[in-house]
Amino acid sequence: MNPNARSWVPNPNAGTFVPGGFAVPAAQPAATPAPPAPPAAPPAAPPSASHAPEPPSLPEEAGAPPLRWVAETAEDGAAEAAAADSAAPSASGERPAPEAHTAPDDRGTADVAELADALDDASLAAKPKAKGTKTAERTDMREHVNCVFIGHVDAGKSTFCGQMMLSTGQVDERSMQKYEKEAKEKNRESWFLAYIMDTDEEERAKGKTVQVGRAHFETATKRYTILDAPGHKNYVPNMIAGACQADVGVLVISARKGEFETGFERGGQTREHALLAKTLGVRLLVVVINKMDDSTVEWSEERYRECCDKLSPFLRQCGYNLKRDVIFLPISAMKGINVLTRVPADVCPWFQGADDRCFVQVLDSQPPMDRKPDAPLRLPIIDKYRDMGTVIEGKIEQGTLVEGARYVLMPNRTRVVVDSVALDENDVPTAFGGENVKVKLRDISEEDIKPGFVLSDVAHPAPVVRRFEAQVIIVELLEHKSIFSAGYTAVLHCHAIAEECSIVELTAEIDKKTGKRSKKKPMFVKSGGVVTCVIDVEQSICVETFDVCAQLGRFTLRDEGKTIGIGKILKIIDASADEAKKD
Repeated sequence: MNPNARSWVPNPNAGTFVPGGFAVPAAQPAATPAPPAPPAAPPAAPPSASHAPEPPSLPEEAGAPPLRWVAETAEDGAAEAAAADSAAPSASGERPAPEAHTAPDDRGTADVAELADALDDASLAAKPKAKGTKTAERTDMREHVNCVFIGHVDAGKSTFCGQMMLSTGQVDERSMQKYEKEAKEKNRESWFLAYIMDTDEEERAKGKTVQVGRAHFETATKRYTILDAPGHKNYVPNMIAGACQADVGVLVISARKGEFETGFERGGQTREHALLAKTLGVRLLVVVINKMDDSTVEWSEERYRECCDKLSPFLRQCGYNLKRDVIFLPISAMKGINVLTRVPADVCPWFQGADDRCFVQVLDSQPPMDRKPDAPLRLPIIDKYRDMGTVIEGKIEQGTLVEGARYVLMPNRTRVVVDSVALDENDVPTAFGGENVKVKLRDISEEDIKPGFVLSDVAHPAPVVRRFEAQVIIVELLEHKSIFSAGYTAVLHCHAIAEECSIVELTAEIDKKTGKRSKKKPMFVKSGGVVTCVIDVEQSICVETFDVCAQLGRFTLRDEGKTIGIGKILKIIDASADEAKKD
């Protein structure tokens, strides 16, 4: 500083200060070759061509092609496409920077008022990726399979899931040392593998899984999502939330003396879980007889056959085809035996046949599933949250989800644009049926979404229903409510929905041997009966008939914490109230 400098005196005749420079120079060309920027629009001008246009009215336009089911793109029209394609994509493949008038290098030449208006434009922050800069095309097209691990409490589900993660290299050595230390501090040394899945402190303290754990592993031919369901009867609704996403069910059975009997024969959860898995759409049930290395078992073939023989009649009663839908395996989840590689002959000499495979071999050998990629999109939402925008999670039941496309969220009929799609934390441009996705949505707030809402095709949205006709198998009614008739109330579970419902009337009784419907309407049925009936739900829900979309057309009825019936939707009766709400 100069101590002899004169004091500063303000100049009352000075011009107004303009941020960015003393004197505004003429506009300079951009550093990289690019078309000249268009003239600045006044503050009230509409968004640029790269913004999604205003959504049209919801009803399908006359003459629309029948397979407009993949998506309605947010960048419609040849002019918009040409404008978007003219922008050079970034070298890193990331989202493009905002338009030129908001770039830091151009602020010295921009009008201050126009710059402020641009920064205040809410649509700018929600701008989708421009064409030419979308997420790189998918190269990994291996089939994705969801596996839910179910069974009675303490059968070893979380330990088995943890062993799968460890055996397939998804957990590093440092993490394993941490889990072993934490388990030892809680005097639960044998539970360290379960800590891979049970990350909540409450779960670790109680030694019980409460929420559905989620993890991923892959093989040379397929990608898998593990869904670790709770086994305690108090958390059956959480188990249903996991099983409704599954393609394959893994029923974990403890071979230890006394534990198998507790889970299966004395009112345990083995029976209910197996039944619910079938009801919720599990196509293959792998029954793993765990703890074969226990001192009470010692890889006994007799004990293994005993467990299989007692389970088989019940599984057949649930609707499983034992030859096609059920596979039995002996394993030791704690030691990882018969998990990734087949059990050695010196350990289990009686399981060495040509068809005797380890667990992963069984999964990999299954044929591809029909995912209906060209059907209308159906993505039931199981969770939602905020993370730099509104994010939903769910499994695509059918159709194809496309980044940058416009869809409709039912039942509230809100138009949304998909900003990004993520699989296992990796952004992808498209996702297909059977894949669990995280989707960032635009034009909707997280508060306006509930589990059970369905993201669906604009031209063919999911039906919104209050009344439908269904076929119901009465499993076992409560002792004090032993009659199933008009007026019976229960909780209906369908995909991610849990809604109060009531029986309006019974329309026919079905003969279990012949499958024929009775001509006369029954007054009531008891446990074991099969009926068709009309059901009302308290709030509008998104469902389909079973023949259109099986996963949205099958349901479970529960009463006072017990499964009393399973069913499938035959006909939607009343959607008129919701159809009237269409734009």
